[in-house]
Amino acid sequence: MRVLVIIPAFNEAANIVQVITSLHAEFPIADLLVVNDGSTDQTGWQAEKTGLARVIDLPCNLGIGGAVQTGFIFAVRHGYDAVLQFDGDGQHLATEIPSLLEPICRDEADVVIGSRFVSSNRGYQSSPLRRVGIDMFSLLNSLLVKQKITDNTSGFRAYNRQAFTFLAESYPTDYPEPEAVLMLGKNGFRLLEVESRMRERQGGRSSIRGFTSVYYMLKVLLGILMGALRPRIKRG
Repeated sequence: MRVLVIIPAFNEAANIVQVITSLHAEFPIADLLVVNDGSTDQTGWQAEKTGLARVIDLPCNLGIGGAVQTGFIFAVRHGYDAVLQFDGDGQHLATEIPSLLEPICRDEADVVIGSRFVSSNRGYQSSPLRRVGIDMFSLLNSLLVKQKITDNTSGFRAYNRQAFTFLAESYPTDYPEPEAVLMLGKNGFRLLEVESRMRERQGGRSSIRGFTSVYYMLKVLLGILMGALRPRIKRG
């Protein structure tokens, strides 16, 4: 199985080298793709100097949705069998990749989400304000897809070829993870959550903080509601 790890990164110069080296050490058979989303720091240069990852430098900031979709398109064009989405902020643990890929390899799911909340996980579980939004997304999406999804905002996900090919053509913009859960569930893809720990950001600053968190929650809730009204997408 050919696996591509997509690492979307915006101003992650403080974290990207550690992310790349940990991925290569723990999962050396995968190809690594850093999608540098119009960073204004040295993210792209830091990634390239490792010599361990291919780097796509986007000419402007498209947002996490555009960066991840770029990776999906790359995976389709280069014939990969599975894709792993892994954030560039250092919060995910490369040691947990096998738990996400195993259900894909056994054809038990089309999409596997690494969740902080499926058990009594003692890892980092986000700020109180963001937890309110996560709980709201969980309630709404679980009702809409008729399956409990506890961590709709997780950026640690594995996809089989059918799923990432579908998302290469149809992927939400801005803050896509919760909307993508609805889109995938509504269009008949098998979703599975597995336990995954998460660390606090290792360096730099999140783009979602303070009042931006409130704006994020409202915008994503609106996106989910609009997505619920859209018809299913014909899968080619």
